[in-house]
Parts: sequence; structure tokens; C-alpha cells
Amino acid sequence: MPREAEPSKNEREFILEALQQDDRIDGRALDAYRNVEISFGDEYGVADVQLGKTRVLARISSSLTAPFPDRKFDGIFTITTELSPMASPAFEVGRQTDTETLLSRLLEVALRRSSALSTESLCLVAGHTVWSLTATVHILSHDGSLIDASCMAVLAALRHYRIQDTTVKGGEVTVHSLDEREPIPLAMLHHPLCVTMALFEGGEKVVVDATLREQQCSEGEVTVTANKQGEVVQIAKLGGVAADALTVLQCVDVAVREVKDLDRIVDAALERDAKKRDIGGLMAELRAENER
Repeated sequence: MPREAEPSKNEREFILEALQQDDRIDGRALDAYRNVEISFGDEYGVADVQLGKTRVLARISSSLTAPFPDRKFDGIFTITTELSPMASPAFEVGRQTDTETLLSRLLEVALRRSSALSTESLCLVAGHTVWSLTATVHILSHDGSLIDASCMAVLAALRHYRIQDTTVKGGEVTVHSLDEREPIPLAMLHHPLCVTMALFEGGEKVVVDATLREQQCSEGEVTVTANKQGEVVQIAKLGGVAADALTVLQCVDVAVREVKDLDRIVDAALERDAKKRDIGGLMAELRAENER
């Protein structure tokens, strides 16, 4: 099975010695993120997130289906991940790696189980017809913080997506085309984001947004998912050096602070895209037409 190229002994010693002096090889502070760039496709629900050299593309698709028998009033929301050899030689087509399994589980808890999206709003006819939404995550380039970039991409895509308007009459569902009615945004209940921190020096030193080389030299990782209101969704500490309660609390404090900055970046990207699409106030006219 292919493996990611490990840092050399000299490279590892250089990174660790720099961290002992609170320095990083790219010049960032220990609690600083790399540059974040978010762009959207021509279609609604396509978000491209670049976090340093890590790049993730998320795409939202929807279709009508029957609900689960035990959740008659809820629509369906699923998240799938695709890690190709284009992103890293450690990824193989058709074989799920530990990285992909971990990524899928953390995104599942962060976005689906936390009820970031109101699945009740996807119900059209109880027990008969609901919307089924699928978020497909494509990893285009891997240089650390894969979980953070993927969560940001899916959240941005969900907030950007517009679902077709429908009319229900006598149990029959009519889906209106984009020419007939303006599509409507999804009902988001909150906006959770992931912050992953690498642990060094026996868990005493915490580094935010570690690059792939820093990640390979680290002794463990802690991923905290929270929203801008300060509500913590999950704390994941999977393997590595033991972390005491004070270290975990420090990670939570750092994550809550960073989530607010990341949320502002997503807001700004969505606002720029909305202005670009609103040519001559056309969207406002369409919204007024729908209300009439």
C-alpha cells in the first residue's frame, strides 16, 4: 500500500527545534491559520476552499425520494468523501484509507449529527416525498488540515446552495424550474466549523493548522468543532500522546476563537459571490416576483 513520504531526520529535527522556540518554518504564529481562499462555481452549491496548499472542492446535489420509515418528517442529508491519488500518493482509487475513514466520521458528526441543516425543512409530503441532499467532498491537494478545509468547504457549499421551489397540491409535488421561480436557500440552524490542533512536547505545545510536514512530526492531534456562538459540537482526540484536561480546555478556547474568524471569512466569500450574481438588482426583482 502506498505511503506518504516521511520527512527526513534533518527536516524533522529542524521543525521540532523551531517549534521549541515558538517558530514555524513558514513564519506563522503557533495559533495562526494559513491564507484561506473560498470561491464558488457558476452553479449553486459548488465551493472551492484553499487553505495554504490544501485544496478541497465540495458539491451539493439534490433529488426527490421517499423518507426513511422511522423519520417520516425528515429529509435526507448524506456526506461522501473522495480522496484520489491526485491529492496524495498515499490515496488509492477504490481503497478506503484510515484518513478517509476519519475524515468521513468527523464530518458526519460536525455537520449532519449536529443538525447544522434542518432536515425537517426538506420534507414535502410527510412519509411520502422529501428532498435528499448529498454533499460530495473532493480532495484536490493535501498539505495538512484536511478536516478543517473539508468542513469549511461543505458548510460554504450548503450556505451557497439554492434548492428548487416546489408546490404541493393534493399530495402531488410540482418542482418549479429555475425559469419559473427563483430557487430558495437551505434552512441552516447553525454554522459549525472544525479546528484541528497538533500536539508537541508531550502535549504541552499546541499548534493550529499544521502543515503536512508538521503533522507528520506531531505527537497527536485534537479536533474541536464549534460555531461562532461558542457552542462546542465535538472534541475528537484519536490516538497519539495523552492530553490532560488543561490541554483540552486550551484547545477548546483556541478553537472557539478561530471559528469566529473562519466564519467571517465564509460570510465575506458568500457576500462577494452574491454581489457578483446580483447584476443590476435582478435578484431583488426575482425575489419580489416570488413574493407576489
